[in-house]
Amino acid sequence: MKQLKILCVHGVGNHPVGGPWEGAWKSSIQDSIRNVDPEIETNIEFVYLDSIFIDFKINAVDVLEALFKLGSSGAGNVFRQPKGLGDIVRWTAGMIVQWVENDKLRTRTRQALEQRMAEFQPDIVCAHSLGSLVAYDCFTGSGKDLLQGVRFVSCGSQIGNPFVIGNFDAGRISELPQAKFWYHLFNSEDAVFTAQIRLSSPNFTQVETFFDIDGVADHDVTQYMSDARTVETVWTDVIMDLHNNLPRRVLPPKARLSANAKKIARPPQRRALLVGINEYADPSQNLEGCVNDVFLMSSLLQESGFEAEDIRVVLNERATHQGLCERLKWLLDDAQDGDVRFLYYSGHGAQVPAYGMGDKVDRLDETLVLHDFDWSRERSFTDDDFHSLYSQLPYGVQFLAVFDCCHSGGMTRAGGRKIRGIDPPDDIRHRMLRWDAKREMWVERELVSPQKEFDKHFNSAKRSSSSTMKKPSATHRLGQAMDLRAYTPAKLNAKAKSRGHHGPYLPVIIHASREDQFSYEYQHGAIAHGAFTYCLVKAVRADRRLKKPKLTFNSLIALVGKELAGLGYEQEPGLVAPSSVKSGPVPIK
Repeated sequence: MKQLKILCVHGVGNHPVGGPWEGAWKSSIQDSIRNVDPEIETNIEFVYLDSIFIDFKINAVDVLEALFKLGSSGAGNVFRQPKGLGDIVRWTAGMIVQWVENDKLRTRTRQALEQRMAEFQPDIVCAHSLGSLVAYDCFTGSGKDLLQGVRFVSCGSQIGNPFVIGNFDAGRISELPQAKFWYHLFNSEDAVFTAQIRLSSPNFTQVETFFDIDGVADHDVTQYMSDARTVETVWTDVIMDLHNNLPRRVLPPKARLSANAKKIARPPQRRALLVGINEYADPSQNLEGCVNDVFLMSSLLQESGFEAEDIRVVLNERATHQGLCERLKWLLDDAQDGDVRFLYYSGHGAQVPAYGMGDKVDRLDETLVLHDFDWSRERSFTDDDFHSLYSQLPYGVQFLAVFDCCHSGGMTRAGGRKIRGIDPPDDIRHRMLRWDAKREMWVERELVSPQKEFDKHFNSAKRSSSSTMKKPSATHRLGQAMDLRAYTPAKLNAKAKSRGHHGPYLPVIIHASREDQFSYEYQHGAIAHGAFTYCLVKAVRADRRLKKPKLTFNSLIALVGKELAGLGYEQEPGLVAPSSVKSGPVPIK
């Protein structure tokens, strides 16, 4: 009879040796495996971490700070979850943050797992919640050799939480090349600060489990282990491999090498996604030039070597939050070194005050105003949505995003020029106001950006000192992955080097205006366009006609800004990119 040796790593909670929780874990795994092959015998053992957690006390203040750090990050705002939070969820948050920030705690948990791995030599490691962080820490560090040929199953995991990535992993999730395979079980209903993992690796897959059970959080490990998709994907692969058949998701060494060689050998690809919205649910918000902008940009891209079949367009009522997310996955999936990916958006922009700790507004998110936008988090496309899609891209990919919209709010002004931004309704606007009793007037609240120092090095779209605008500054600018930037550039580089990578992938972002300015429409005779878009395309085409084209990102922004100023538009385009990229060539000329 064939046997599987499985080592389980628990998270925070009551996990006494020999307690009923062990039987629940064993039953859920054994029953799932028997559904595939009743003849398989399992030997399941555990790593016990409670005695370590107890030595690292946390108090109510620690818990509140942890809830803020984890809950206000890009994994979604847990304070808006309808099910609320139980005590175990709160204390789990506290211990997760302490684990991330406390070297001694991480060392002790890592050593405990290393010892059990060496003693037991499992075929599979199943890790839940904080236990998955312990395992990930071990397998990307001193215990990496212990994972050789072992399958790793993470579930209810915070590995992908932006706070965890930014502070523990320097903004980028590491691959586990020594593992036989890594399965990440993700339940979108799990409210315990979990997140998806988008990792391009030949031995990784994310399994979209889904369960919605009574009680708090949908975080139960037995539900993860016994979910039908887990059985179909994880346990079926395991059994097929045990019987020396070819698993669906694991190639033998020779086949895997040839697959990697094939991946490297394919010609570089170019893909573009173009979004334009003229027609909104509220007709008073309609624009005129956005669809024209999309066709203009498509013509420029095709002149620049993009094939028509590699350019996707989404317009008006089809440009919903769900529609954009689905198409962005097409745009960025399977990207490899040498590929070019281009995103263009023409429409309204806005700023959304967002809730954080204690249901208090503590951040101001820039958002694209898609067709179904209603000022809710679910239908806002913010920096959180954006960076979750691109932060794990290969470093050799060129990803350029251009936004012809404004994020400071405002509608039509004198002269007939339409502004590409919308004002919030009064209940949303109230979130950003406070009553000044001395003046007996309403004034704007001030919110502090979490990454001021880092922002200085990457964002040239600054508010000028001479600006008369009194709009509050966005704490999370679209495309800048603020939640992944836990360090200044120098500290980020040092931390990333210690983790064996170069930090999060950062795209090149071009904004049509500074955050305290408006973006305008332009009438080209009887045809409407975005003023910024029209000037940008004009500048690129003019450079192409030169004998020696010399356009860089910096020079492009300068040329477009000069053209807009000459036409009387009070908008200055901005460039967000590392310094080394700003002086580099534009990939669409």
